[in-house]
Amino acid sequence: MAQNNNNKESNFVSAVVCLHNAGASAAEFFAALDGVLAEHFSHYELIAVNDGCTDDTVPALKKWAAEHLKAPLTVVNMSLRQGVERAMNAGLDAAIGDFVFEFDRPAMNYAPDLIWQAYQKALTGFDVVNVCPSRQRPMSTAFYRVFNKFSNSPYKLSTDAFRLVSRRAINRVKAISDDLAYRKAAYAASGLACASLNFEGAAAKDDGPRLDKAVDSLALYTDAGYKMSLGISLGMMVLTLLALIYTVAVFCLGQPIAGWTTTMLVLSAGLSGLFFILTIAVKYLDLLVRLTFKKQSYLIEGVEKLQK
Repeated sequence: MAQNNNNKESNFVSAVVCLHNAGASAAEFFAALDGVLAEHFSHYELIAVNDGCTDDTVPALKKWAAEHLKAPLTVVNMSLRQGVERAMNAGLDAAIGDFVFEFDRPAMNYAPDLIWQAYQKALTGFDVVNVCPSRQRPMSTAFYRVFNKFSNSPYKLSTDAFRLVSRRAINRVKAISDDLAYRKAAYAASGLACASLNFEGAAAKDDGPRLDKAVDSLALYTDAGYKMSLGISLGMMVLTLLALIYTVAVFCLGQPIAGWTTTMLVLSAGLSGLFFILTIAVKYLDLLVRLTFKKQSYLIEGVEKLQK
């Protein structure tokens, strides 16, 4: 643990906070955040990402900064509201810290000391530390259950209040893809060590659209789309095969209408071929997504050099 003479950490840390019409609560959040970081770190920076605020969030924050700020504050103004993920990506590009705290919203419904605890946890060998509430909403629970089932990552995702990531983790996921559709999943899939800290309570309310992000994350970071498409295609092929068997049985045992047998045979064979081709097409589309989105061919957690 790197400390200076004042018993404060000498590592430079950044704190990125996404803001959208938070009002006066944004300044209150930054005041609490600034106090925690000033207590434990000699050098740090604050980054506020203005994701299309239309109220007094930014003016109130600037007023607080003019009177009480202890460290540099950067305000990144998005041209229009683009959502948490893109706003936070812009904030990460502006951050220069060795470690970066990511806050998707300015709501501190947890003990402020958890910010320091997350940093201490990272120093024990983790590149990503998620701070998670003990209670989750039913919809979030259902989504993460599906995501974790189809994800290839050994780390299980859940709702989090904020996270701490190392510079190595940021560089790793940026090397894989410049556009991070879902940072949490990208960190879990990076191959680096992840950990979680839990606290009693529930996550703050998220007012942003989440359906698109859920669909995108399932498509990009899991095998859900491919496996579901494959299952549907195989199921339809089985139904088509049963129709083919039924057609042959009617022809052999019954008195089919003239032309009915030929029509059903052609339809059954054609549909079987169609679903077989669709299965192959889905597989190739899955590979194209992986080759386009995931540029890195292998993942490592770290390298150890042993000497005598």
